[in-house]
Amino acid sequence: MHAFQRFQQQFTTYLERHPFAGQPPALYEPVNYILSLGGKRLRPAVVLMACHLFHEEEEAALPAALAVEVFHNFTLVHDDIMDEAPLRRGQATVHQRYGLNAGILSGDVMLILAYEGLLQAYEAGQAADLLRVFNRVAREVCEGQQYDMSFESREDVSIPEYLRMIELKTAVLFGGALEMGAIVGRGGAENARQLYEFGRNAGIAFQLQDDI
Repeated sequence: MHAFQRFQQQFTTYLERHPFAGQPPALYEPVNYILSLGGKRLRPAVVLMACHLFHEEEEAALPAALAVEVFHNFTLVHDDIMDEAPLRRGQATVHQRYGLNAGILSGDVMLILAYEGLLQAYEAGQAADLLRVFNRVAREVCEGQQYDMSFESREDVSIPEYLRMIELKTAVLFGGALEMGAIVGRGGAENARQLYEFGRNAGIAFQLQDDI
C-alpha cells in the first residue's frame, strides 16, 4: 500500500506542475478546476505501477497517466451534465459553476488534450500502441454510459446486463490503464494483455463493492 500511495503522490505532484493553459481562458479554467478537485487518483497510479513492473523509471509513464486521468475526468464532467448533478467530490460540478455550455466544451477539449498528451510524449510506434488501447477503452466507456442511461427507464435489467454495464463504464478503464503502463514500460504484449484482464476484473469488483 505504501508503494501505491507513492505512485498516487507522484502523479498528484506531476498534475499540479502541469496545468492546462490556452485561449480562451474560459475554456481551460473548468478543465483545471475539475482536475483540482482531487479524488483517489487510482487510474493514473496504476499506470505508473504497471510501468514500474518492467521499468525502474516509471516517470516515463507520467504523460500516459495524465491522459488517463484527463479522460476519466472528461467522462465525469459529461456524466454530471447528464445526471444534472450539482456536486462532485463535495464541490460544485463544472456545469453548475461555469454553465452548461462551458461544461460541454471543456469536457470536449479534455478528450482532445488526452490524445495530444499521448502523441506528444511518445515516439510514433509506442504512441500508436497506446492509442489503440486508449481508443478501444474510450469507445467502450461511452457504450457503458449509454447502457447506464438506458437502464434508468427499465425495471427488468438482468444481472448479466448490469455486469456488462459496469464492465464497460468502469472496469475497462482500470484494465486499459494497466495495459498502457505495461506498454510504456515495454513489458511485452502478453504481459500487457494479462494486466488488462487483471485490471478489468478488479474494476468490476471495485464497482460491485461501491454499488453495494
